[in-house]
Parts: sequence; structure tokens; C-alpha cells
Amino acid sequence: MDKRYRTNYCGQLSEKEIGKEVRIAGFVENIRDHGGVIFVDIRDNTGVIQVVSNDDSIFDGITRESSITILGTIRKRGEDDYNDHISTGTIELLVKDLEVLGKANNVLPFEVMTSHEVGEDVRLKYRYLDLRNPKVKNNIIFRSQVIDFLRSLMKKEGFLEIQTPILTASSPEGARDFIVPSRKFHGKFYALPQAPQQFKQLLMCGGFDKYFQIAPCFRDEDARNDRVYGEFYQLDFEMSFAGEEEVLKVGEKIFSETFKKFGNGKKISSTPFERISYRDSMERFGTDKPDLRNPLELVDLTDVFEETTFRPFRGVTVKGIVVPDIANKSNSWFNDLGEFAKSIGMSAGIGYFKVNDDMSFVGPIDKFLSDEEREDLITVAKLKPGCVIFFIADRNNAYKYAGEIREELGRRLNLIDNNEFKFCIINDFPMYEWSEEEDRYIFMHNPFSMPQGGMDALNNKKPEDVLAYQFDFVCNGVEMASGAVRNHDLDIMKKAFEIAGYTEQDLVTRFKALAEAFKYGAPPHAGMAPGIDRMLMLLLDTPSIRETIAFPLTAGGADMLMNAPSEVSELQLREAHIKVR
Repeated sequence: MDKRYRTNYCGQLSEKEIGKEVRIAGFVENIRDHGGVIFVDIRDNTGVIQVVSNDDSIFDGITRESSITILGTIRKRGEDDYNDHISTGTIELLVKDLEVLGKANNVLPFEVMTSHEVGEDVRLKYRYLDLRNPKVKNNIIFRSQVIDFLRSLMKKEGFLEIQTPILTASSPEGARDFIVPSRKFHGKFYALPQAPQQFKQLLMCGGFDKYFQIAPCFRDEDARNDRVYGEFYQLDFEMSFAGEEEVLKVGEKIFSETFKKFGNGKKISSTPFERISYRDSMERFGTDKPDLRNPLELVDLTDVFEETTFRPFRGVTVKGIVVPDIANKSNSWFNDLGEFAKSIGMSAGIGYFKVNDDMSFVGPIDKFLSDEEREDLITVAKLKPGCVIFFIADRNNAYKYAGEIREELGRRLNLIDNNEFKFCIINDFPMYEWSEEEDRYIFMHNPFSMPQGGMDALNNKKPEDVLAYQFDFVCNGVEMASGAVRNHDLDIMKKAFEIAGYTEQDLVTRFKALAEAFKYGAPPHAGMAPGIDRMLMLLLDTPSIRETIAFPLTAGGADMLMNAPSEVSELQLREAHIKVR
């Protein structure tokens, strides 16, 4: 370290240094006047130490958050002045010399130590101050430690780190591209990669056996609590001459070892993780991202009400959720749940009834049921005295609504164990789904996946019945990674894209390199991409993924610090052959 500024770090000083002359550097955290005696707290990356002087005038003019270097002697504090909240609480630094290196304004935009209490836009505008808050800074340090661990783990597993391009071609991968105008090629555009998908497949075609990188990815998608706008990072990896099972084992190792090391002692699912097909996940949980800490599951009641006279249940999908031992809840509790149901789009609220000790029902729906329907419900839903069954009926959105009601019940009834990381693998995703908006079949997930059954399935099954070798890792209701066995056969790829409305010329034009490479002995290959930001969000137990990133955009996509996006000069527009309309 540069001894002009410091010989020791604040947080590493201890009683061993008593009597020694040291130089420290850091930021002025606090200035306290105790009856004419001034105490100053100095903070650096390692901690805080109290500074005092026999001549308080030496502190004249210093301001909080100024950067400063101090020469002085370590001495023992009086026992009455011990501070048990910091590691240096039994010592202090008696100042001999002080120099302000960078003076801070007298008025700060916010208190650094309580920056979490400030609006996010203000925090991000002055992010450099926000990062001085040890809690915020520690998140970024933690991020670095996790990424270092992941790198080490992948190299131990025989993966080679390779960087792929940032400027590339636009690709239909399910999200909007960020496009970059070309100065050299008039009227043409680069795109920032949504993922290194094609490049990592080309690396497999190039004879690399195992590749990985800490990959930046760019998608013009609206932000959520578990998704940042614009840019995110993933641990991207691919394996040659490998199938689904090999990739899943690597994925299980990554999540298991990372969460054991950084999970703060929380319980973690043992490997192999539970595997659930997409269809079963939707039937049991109403989502393909189930939180398995929640013990509630859905019951399909559509057949029970196939011939019902109750109009809201006729000709629609009907799902039920049975919750034991809550029949004694107050009417206001059920009314509040009904209001939540309306807030997610269930205009009539949610139907339910309670089951009495004699297996009779109490509730607004009971009077509409036939005796046969009551008997079938008891059998199909396995009803017991004291339970309540909730009904979710809708033509198009029954699964979605039921999944959200299940999650809300888990929260309201405190069914979720927050000291557990519960993983599962969702597999057997449909290759296609019907888009009402586009009036055609579209790829449900990754268009480069191998269909189960290959060409035979594409030729002889309805598109909605074709499954893909695709899988997601899910933890506590959050999608942590997506992966697939790749389609390395050009003829199968042509047919797969044809079903999604792409001509052979489209395929050759938009994926020229990949289509050409598959003519030269492409090996079977598979891979996946754990999301680093989401891993950190769960490990840090923070509700917002932006807390894991040094310089995130706001939820609306603005960079408050650098004032982006911003206008550019007319010259820049002309050079890029762009006219703003």
C-alpha cells in the first residue's frame, strides 16, 4: 500500500498495535462533540476506528464523508468508552497529523449509513455515496466472492473460459434486442446478445469440449423484482458429446456447492433435485416456477363439474386448493383473500366452502352443488373436517390464477420456511405454444433445442404435443437457470423453424453461421445458464435484484447516475445514418 496515505487498515487494527504510530485513510463517517471533546469516526473497506486529538482545532473545517489521511498513535480506550459494535471498540487513534484529501460538501444528498431508507432514484443518482454504506458495499463484495467461486468450480470441472462477442446479429430468442446502428454499413444494425447462444454452439462445432463464461446478456424487457432492465449476467456453459443428464449433474453441482458455501447455513435440497415435468408442474402448482416450500397443491376439479348446473363452473377449467384446519378463520380473513383474487383479475373474487365435522359444507357455493358433486368433491379433493376448499374457475387463466392464489395462501398462512433453499428441475417443456396475437405457433422457449423424438415427432405430432429437451432449475419459486439439449441436425432444425413460421431462407439468413456449421460434422451438445444476479438475490435474501449490482438501472430503465438514455449530437446521428422521427 502507498504509505503516504496509510500503513494500516482501520478494521484490522487491534490492541496489538497499542503504542504504535500508524497512518490510516478513509472517509469521515461521523463527527461527535462530547462536552468539548471531539470524536471522529473514520471508515474504510475493513471497518471503523475512533479518532481523537489533544487539540480539537485540528478537526476544524472537516466534513462528513470527506476522504482523509491521519497519522497517529494507537491507544487503549477507557473501559466506560468501549464500543462492542465494532472490532476496534477498545482502542482509538490519537491524532498527530491530519490531511483532507477530498473535501465533501457540508450538505449530503442523504445519510450514507441509512441510505436504504431513501428513494431508489435518489440512491442511484448518487450511487457512489450509496456504495459507501457498508451493507450496500458488502453486497458487491459478496458478488465478487461468488463469481470467483463459480469460476474456480467450473475450471475444476474441466471447463475452459472463453469470451464471445458483444456486437452480433439480431436473433429471435424470445425478447426484444438492443440494436446498435453501424457507421460503416449504411442502414444496417448490430444487436447486443440476448445470450451467447449461437456462439457457444459454434464453439462446440469448433471442437471445444467444455466452455463457460460469466456472460453479460442484454434484453429490452421490463424490469421486475427478480429481473433487471437491460443487462444481466449468467454463468453460461456448454458441453460437447453430452446429453441432458450430464448437464443436469453439472447444474446440480453448481447450485448445491454454491448455496452450501454462501447460503448462511440454510437448509438446501439434497441432490439429485426433484424433477417435475412441465405438465405436472402446471397441474400441481399452476406455474412452471413452483415454490416447493409451500405444501399446498392444486386439485383438478374440471371433470367433477363437467355437467354442473352452476354456470360459473360450466365449460371451463376448475382448479381447487384444499387447506387443512383453517375453517375457523374469520369472515374478514376470507374477504381479504377475495379482494386479492380480484386484484389479480378474478373479477368475481374467489369461491370457497368450509367442511364441518359431519362433512357437510358451509359457504356461498354449497347451495349450487348437487349431492353427487358433493360426494365427488370429498373423494377427488380428499376433503377432511375443518378444511377449506377454494375454487378457481376460468376458461383461459385458471392455472395462472390458481398458482397465484396458492402463493398468496402460502404467505398469509406462514407456510413458507425462509431458512430453506428448495430446488427442483422442471423438464419436458412443450416445444411450441400457440400465439393468439401472432396467429401462429411460436417457440415456447429456446428455438435451438432438440425436439424429443426428432424429425418423427415434428412430422407426426401436433405442434402443441411436441416436447423439447429443455429444462429449468427453480429455487423457492424463482427460475434460476434454463438449459437444453441443442438441435445439431440441420434438417431437423429446418423443420422445427418451419413449424414456427420461418422459411428455410429465413433460417439461412438469420442463422447463417450456425446453419453452415451444421454441414460440417456438428457434435451433439447441450448446456445451460444459471442466472448470477438471481442466485445472489436469494443468497443475500434481498427482495430486489438491483441490490446485487454495483450500478443498476432503475426499474424504469433509466441510468440516474450517467443520465442515460440521453440525446446524441446531430453529427453522431449522421455518422450512424440515423434520423430521429
